[in-house]
Amino acid sequence: MSGNSAESTGSVDVVLVKGGRTKIRYAAELLSDDGTRIAVRAPWAGNAVRDFGFVRFEAGDVFTEYYWRDRWYAVKEVRDAAGALKGWYCDITRPATLSGGELVVEDLDLDLWRSADGTDVRRLDEDEFQESGLTERDPAAAAAAVTALDELEVLATAEGGLESLLE
Repeated sequence: MSGNSAESTGSVDVVLVKGGRTKIRYAAELLSDDGTRIAVRAPWAGNAVRDFGFVRFEAGDVFTEYYWRDRWYAVKEVRDAAGALKGWYCDITRPATLSGGELVVEDLDLDLWRSADGTDVRRLDEDEFQESGLTERDPAAAAAAVTALDELEVLATAEGGLESLLE
C-alpha cells in the first residue's frame, strides 16, 4: 500500500512514534482508506489496565481509530467489550503515513478526551508538550499541534461532536 492508496481491507501495523522512537506497535484491521482518511480497528494494545481516573482502558476494549494524511490529529472511538461507547481519545500527531503495511504516526504529546455523553471534555498532557521542546525545535509543528488541539476541543463540545469527523 502506498502513502496515497485508496485501498481498503486487510491489516496494518499501527506504529506510534514519540521522540524519534517507537512507543508502541500493534496490529489493526484496515477498515478503509479513501486516500485522505484511514480507519482501522484494534483491541486495546496495552499489557495492563490503564486507569486515567476519568476512563479505564482494559482488555476487551475495542478502538476504532481514524487517521488523516492532511490533519494533525487522530480520533479514536473507544468501546468496551460489550460494545458500549466509553468515549473518544484524540492524539495530536503529525499527519499519518501508510506505506508497506505500516501506518506511522508521530505523537506530539497533546491529547483530548471526550466522554460518551459529552459532559467531560478535557485537554491532556499540555505539560508534557511544553517539556518536549517542540516549540523551540520546530515552531511550525508546535503551532500546528496547538491549533489541532483547539480545533478538536471546539468539535468535541459542539452539537454533532467528534462524530461529525467520522461520518
